[in-house]
Amino acid sequence: MADHLLDHVRSYLDRSPEERIAYIRAPRWIGHHGATRALERLNELLLWPPALRTRGLMLVGPYANGKTMIAERFAVAQLKASESQRVWVVQTREGAGLTHFYASILQALRAPTGSSRDIGRKAEQIDHLLNKLKPRILIFDEFHNALRGRSRDVEAVLAFLRRIGRQFEISPVLVGEVAVYDFINATDEMASRFELLAMPRWRYDEEFLALLDSLEGALPLARQSDLSEEKLAREIFRLSEGLIGEAVAIVTTAAVAAVRSGTERISRASIDELNYIPVSRRRGARLRDGLL
Repeated sequence: MADHLLDHVRSYLDRSPEERIAYIRAPRWIGHHGATRALERLNELLLWPPALRTRGLMLVGPYANGKTMIAERFAVAQLKASESQRVWVVQTREGAGLTHFYASILQALRAPTGSSRDIGRKAEQIDHLLNKLKPRILIFDEFHNALRGRSRDVEAVLAFLRRIGRQFEISPVLVGEVAVYDFINATDEMASRFELLAMPRWRYDEEFLALLDSLEGALPLARQSDLSEEKLAREIFRLSEGLIGEAVAIVTTAAVAAVRSGTERISRASIDELNYIPVSRRRGARLRDGLL
């Protein structure tokens, strides 16, 4: 009966191993409490009445913890629900300086960037596009990339965030690591403009166990794995180090191995067989030593 699977997943048990593996590896939305709360707050920001001093949000937490997934889901949902695109996602480029930052915005707005390093010209081009497209929210993913330059460049980036609210009634959403929080809260003026949505590492608690249960229900394995069973759950948590992206990667890899081997379930032994190395230990891993 495969009662441990979600209704729409059971049909995949009748498909070929290749099709099942492709489904297991496909990106999937994980609607845990923190993600749902973040989406609700982003929707509230979109409905905020126009004002000269717009509000912004910071979605801050460690890497591989679902921040980009939340931002992209929100943007796609708004694109489907509205005739005009009100939410744009800017993938902030690596590299210091305003040139890289402005180039990120132009690329997100699907505008030609050219080879010119004329910052003033790029600023005028961005102003023209913002006035024409009239976005309500600009999401800057990996925003910490814009904070690695000279202090005057960082201040210019922050001034840009203030200006787009005043001039275009745009609310900025900054997605990134803890450096984003540090820079925004360095002055009271900037801190007063941004609300924090924290995405910290997970704790080993009922919410983490519920996450494992939801993952098990979404992966087409014929036999029940009981991922939330104490010993198995603690091992997945230890290896993932509280990062949702790592937890998903571990369970996904083990599920693919279960399909290929025909065991059709994930066990503590199969997790051990992955020889999965936690992120914090990869720099000094024995595998690296073998590359020298």
